[in-house]
Amino acid sequence: MKLYGYWRSSAAYRVRIGLNLKNLEVEEEFVHLQRLEQRGDDYLTLNPQGLVPTLIDGDVCLSQSLAILEYLDETHPEPPLLPSDPAGRARVRQLAQVVACDIHPIDNLKVLNFLTNEMGVSDEGRLTWYRHWVNQGLEGLEGLVASHPATGRFCHGDQPSLADLCLVPQLYNARRFDVNLDLYPILQSIDAACQSLQAFTKAAPEAQSDAVQV
Repeated sequence: MKLYGYWRSSAAYRVRIGLNLKNLEVEEEFVHLQRLEQRGDDYLTLNPQGLVPTLIDGDVCLSQSLAILEYLDETHPEPPLLPSDPAGRARVRQLAQVVACDIHPIDNLKVLNFLTNEMGVSDEGRLTWYRHWVNQGLEGLEGLVASHPATGRFCHGDQPSLADLCLVPQLYNARRFDVNLDLYPILQSIDAACQSLQAFTKAAPEAQSDAVQV
């Protein structure tokens, strides 16, 4: 397998965690987003969206982190990233999608750059935008895990799931932008449980070999 990613991409971060949890070896190709390598002709042929991550597995070429992770879960089912019961799977997907569908898309690099470069939003305004939408999403996510009996050491029970793979990178980015995470004690507790596992720490942005290429 080959993974195209970028050290600070939270979507690529999710996939790295999943690969680590499943002890899967992968060849890494780095796509430097700040240098717009994702807009190069060769990469656009591979991924017409010009986004990371992209996973190559034989004849299979996939983009979109949640699709990649579910593919990995079906082709390499141990340890599972989704519960065995329909209600549990739906809940984990729900939690994952709060991050992947509601928070991340409006706060990612291309959106923040558009605010600055095309709309003339100031640095302060850009930060206000980021914090507003992150706080709104995390507030809802905190409520969802706080009110549900299936919440355990992790988002769902006592082993990591797809939801945790989305949560940890989002909290990493929130800290970069000085979001006050004290408002979300349960999410912080889950994050701490994840950080105790090598699969998560090994996937952290600063641990990647392209991290020096800022």
